Amino acid sequence: MAPLGDNNNNNVVVSNLKLERMLSMKGGNGEASYVNNSQAQGQHARSMLHLLKDTLDGVQLNSPEIPFVIADLGCSCGSNTIFIIDVIVEHMSKRYEAVGQEPPEFSAFFSDLPSNDFNTLFQLLPPLANNGCGSMEECLASNSHRSYFAAGVPGSFYRRLFPARSIDVFYSAFSLHWLSQVPEIVLDKRSPAYNKGKIYIHGANESTANAYRKQFQTDLAYFLGCRSKEMKRGGSMFLACLGRTSVDPTDQGGAGLLFGTHFQDAWDDLVQEGLITSEKRDKFNIPVYAPSIQDFKEVVEANGSFKINNLQVFRGGSPLVVSHPDDAAEIGRALANSCRSVSGVLVDAHIGEQLSDELFTRVEERATCHAKELLQNLQFFHIVASLSLV
Repeated sequence: MAPLGDNNNNNVVVSNLKLERMLSMKGGNGEASYVNNSQAQGQHARSMLHLLKDTLDGVQLNSPEIPFVIADLGCSCGSNTIFIIDVIVEHMSKRYEAVGQEPPEFSAFFSDLPSNDFNTLFQLLPPLANNGCGSMEECLASNSHRSYFAAGVPGSFYRRLFPARSIDVFYSAFSLHWLSQVPEIVLDKRSPAYNKGKIYIHGANESTANAYRKQFQTDLAYFLGCRSKEMKRGGSMFLACLGRTSVDPTDQGGAGLLFGTHFQDAWDDLVQEGLITSEKRDKFNIPVYAPSIQDFKEVVEANGSFKINNLQVFRGGSPLVVSHPDDAAEIGRALANSCRSVSGVLVDAHIGEQLSDELFTRVEERATCHAKELLQNLQFFHIVASLSLV
């Protein structure tokens, strides 16, 4: 993605743009790309497979003549989404076979914002088994091939994406904590919710945190409203997003440690060194909210379209995957790359690539100095939900 700003006064302020036109995980295959920094997400997704399969066991089996349709919302551009689709197709195929029916044809929609690196994702897709010919059983038995038809669907999952009653299974992991926008009052100097001096809500004042909480619940309500129209009767939805165990929304847990400590301090370094102004820093906020289980439950119950089959806080583990836990430099580099892979596009747009390099260099230096503490304390919790239509 080309930089949207430079190091002069012509920088683009992220809050003035439509976030969905630019937000994405960092594309390509570079050191800080999402492809090379999503191993932790993959490990966390694998640790939840038993919960996903429980959800799939509740999906209604239709006639094998009717294609079975899966949608991954917030698929990003790595191999994790492909692995999950394979799991879903295999599990549902076995369910059909268990009742003596031939599996249907499967269709998978990979959906994310238009700025997502779909090219990298589709290059990771294996070819369709038998070039789309032969039986589904032959496709499933074919190694290194996929047993489903694939398509990309660009757009925000806070709006409609699919025709009514067209999707059997919705899957979304590590995406719903991304808000549709930074609440406007958080960037308004006249508001008590103005997040002065900070780029995230971890440790912010109560008004700021409540603004984020309200934005999350508004967004989730739109998400559920859209899915309630798009899901087939008898379908199910599996959702996982960053969550927190504290009732206090200013304590964002693992998300707070990722975005609210060394990342925050690195921004302050740029201000103190005169590389950016404090006003420039204060116009940048990470549009992420880690909800509590109560935050989530309130929205689902108010929506009324879905039955909660399972709702829990799940310990995902560390977002840092390193080969040498005693190597402080590797840990520092891993934290900086992890942070950059998910927020780098927004940072580049706000201060330009050159200053972005400076920022994440400081993140790496600070994280290296606190490596042991990070490995011990940086743990992610997820809100995991299994929902079906009422």
